[in-house]
Amino acid sequence: MIKRWIILLLLVQAGAVLALAAGLHHAWRPDWVVPLNPPLTALAYVAAGLAAVLLLRAAISANNFLLSSRAGKGAATPAAHALNPARAASLFLHEFRASLLASSYDMLKPLGLQLQPQARGLPVLLIHGYACNSGYWRPLSARLAQAGISHYGIDLEPPGASIDAYAPQVQAAVEQLCAATGSKQVIIVGHSMGGLVARAWLRRHGAGAVARIVTLGTPHHGTALAHFGPGGNAAQMRHNSAWLAALAASEANLQRGLISSIYSVHDNIVAPQDSGALPGARNLVFGAIGHVALGRHPDILGCTMNEIAAAAGL
Repeated sequence: MIKRWIILLLLVQAGAVLALAAGLHHAWRPDWVVPLNPPLTALAYVAAGLAAVLLLRAAISANNFLLSSRAGKGAATPAAHALNPARAASLFLHEFRASLLASSYDMLKPLGLQLQPQARGLPVLLIHGYACNSGYWRPLSARLAQAGISHYGIDLEPPGASIDAYAPQVQAAVEQLCAATGSKQVIIVGHSMGGLVARAWLRRHGAGAVARIVTLGTPHHGTALAHFGPGGNAAQMRHNSAWLAALAASEANLQRGLISSIYSVHDNIVAPQDSGALPGARNLVFGAIGHVALGRHPDILGCTMNEIAAAAGL
């Protein structure tokens, strides 16, 4: 379903580019386009329309940073991760690029089951976040394939369901991955809401089939920006929601010890940003990395692969 939405949004954006190009052609003819032949003139107008759409998307990304900054004022930023102008610019550009690639390319190609010949270690189950699909994991999938690790990116359906409703889908995927690889255990990696889905699954099915859960940018204590999202899962992810409190109350220390929480103090979706810190878990803190970029940033991919290797005994 998410793939269909993405295709629709891409078509809407393409239509907007063409409409803007046509509007410029009829309403604005500066001197510099006169010498050009018609194909080049048309191309110039299309480029101007594309630039306008990209600027709009950049403005949306900037607004997310603004909202998360306001909502996260109470969260302390470690001195080691303080931003200077260059790091701030890099943070924004990397997040904007990651958002474009994820929503316009990666998620058009859902991942599915990726079995490796002569596989090593434990298989990995990849659980995407809110309003995403398994295509989000393509950069990590390439790393896993290079390391010879079998993995499975599932697609959670329907997109607006409660988080608990996804637990049976995760259990079915765990069973399928174990059957396909002959392994008794898996490692789970979840981005954003995917980490909460993994915890909800753990509450229902126990820890027997999982060696490690690695969460990336998961709002373990919720996020203020969830108030802007539709769906029952968004309501559950609101900061300090009753659902999150009940989930935390149900967890034993042994379960928390299975989790590695990787998060950024400059997350532009999870706010306050220290919502990524989960007591009892192994917390790994980064800076100058945005929310979507967590799935493709080299430092995060390297850290995730290290956690997977350690859990698998590689």
